[in-house]
Amino acid sequence: MTDHGVIIAGGGPSGLMLAGELALAGVDVAIVERRPSQDVAGSRAGGLHPRTLEVFDQRGIADRFLAEGQKAQVTGFAGVHFDLSGFPTRHPYSLGLRQNHIERILAGWVDELKVPIHRGIEVTGFAQDDTGVDVELSDGRSLRAQYLVGCDGGRSLVRKAAGIAFPGSDPTTSNLIAEAELAETPPEWGIRRDALGIHALGRVEYEIRNGEIVYADHGPVGVLVTEQHVGQTTEPTLSDLSAALITVYGTDYGIHSPTSISRFTDAARQAASYRKGRALIAGDAAHVHPPDGGQGLQTGVQDAVNLGWKLAQVVKGTSPESLLDTYHAERHPIGARVLRNTMASIVLRREDERTKALRDTIAELLGMDEPRRRFAAMMSGLDIHYDLGEGHPLLGRRMPDLDLVTENGPLRVFSLLHAARPVLLNLGEPGAFDIPPWADRVQLVDAKYVGPWELPALGPVTAPTAVLVRPDGYVAWVGDLTQPGLADALTTWFGPPTAA
Repeated sequence: MTDHGVIIAGGGPSGLMLAGELALAGVDVAIVERRPSQDVAGSRAGGLHPRTLEVFDQRGIADRFLAEGQKAQVTGFAGVHFDLSGFPTRHPYSLGLRQNHIERILAGWVDELKVPIHRGIEVTGFAQDDTGVDVELSDGRSLRAQYLVGCDGGRSLVRKAAGIAFPGSDPTTSNLIAEAELAETPPEWGIRRDALGIHALGRVEYEIRNGEIVYADHGPVGVLVTEQHVGQTTEPTLSDLSAALITVYGTDYGIHSPTSISRFTDAARQAASYRKGRALIAGDAAHVHPPDGGQGLQTGVQDAVNLGWKLAQVVKGTSPESLLDTYHAERHPIGARVLRNTMASIVLRREDERTKALRDTIAELLGMDEPRRRFAAMMSGLDIHYDLGEGHPLLGRRMPDLDLVTENGPLRVFSLLHAARPVLLNLGEPGAFDIPPWADRVQLVDAKYVGPWELPALGPVTAPTAVLVRPDGYVAWVGDLTQPGLADALTTWFGPPTAA
């Protein structure tokens, strides 16, 4: 007997998103979260990128975030900002929204889906066998599940206990990030760069007006400061923060009453495998990197959406366990690219003359249309391409959220994905397709679309006759009745056909 189909260690953005995905698929899932509440201490992620907003839109919850966030054009690379307003997406912008709000909204959605969250305890160990995983908890209890997923951060116990290697690069810089009160008002707010690194002071509360950050004139202050020395492993203190500020600014501005102080470095590491038997990892447990570009939360949420429907089908017996191998195959290269980008960004932070020359050269290149579009698509997450073989440019890429016309009226593509079910979208002759062996798993929708087909960075593409869209919004097959492969694609992704 198992207590749950899946246990998730960690209730941050990745863990919450995964729990929602599994619950939508009817899987008995529970979260184990060490924090006693969903409150987030200090500054973490500060917003959402276009593809993450699309992911939320696919589940019908994007409006919850849009209602509280502020739209802005802040996506960029190497100091060059990209205007996404012309991109073919309903969300051609980033959304300014702090992580505490992102988690609160996600937790509300997960609560609606009746997912239990065991708070104030954590996973301390586990043992797996051929049929499940025994998960040890810090309160002395043990739970059994078919699978365990570690969404428990960069120091992931699940990853370590599973024996998954975490290779990468050691830190070359160290930063303190904090929220506290200042006795003195700094002469200027915002970002400062020098030979030591990058630093910033700004009120915690702010607004985005006309694309510019406007800080409040009172309240606690967010502090980012680069430390003079690398390698400290103890928890940072107010004394450490004061010393770092004095080194950079010549004063600590009478800093006091911190509500949070934490340290992060430019270490970049990625798990050698995202799965070991019945233990899997996602989010920071699978990859850590500098925060440049704000890609960490986005990558973790999208890990969860890639994994969720696959794990659900395996737990329910619809698909063989081998389907889980595609999780690592698809997401590991995406994580590796994020590590590469953030490591490059760290190098370009430096203020010596040679680095400035390199940064200026890259800025000149990114001023050209083709490089700008490619980098903008990459940093926004809109260009993700899973290798599903040769074929139509849509294959392995995100399905655009088209305005369709059906016999029941107008319909958006993303509305078909709200329940996290795959869809075979027939845009040709109505009734041309019939898939009874998969009818219990795959929606078949006849529709018309007369507008342009355009993909970020790639531009216009040929209109397809039919597309098979996975629950995560990526296209698994493109073709028509004359082209083979549909039955194979249905079997590969959604299990063998049901016997007549």
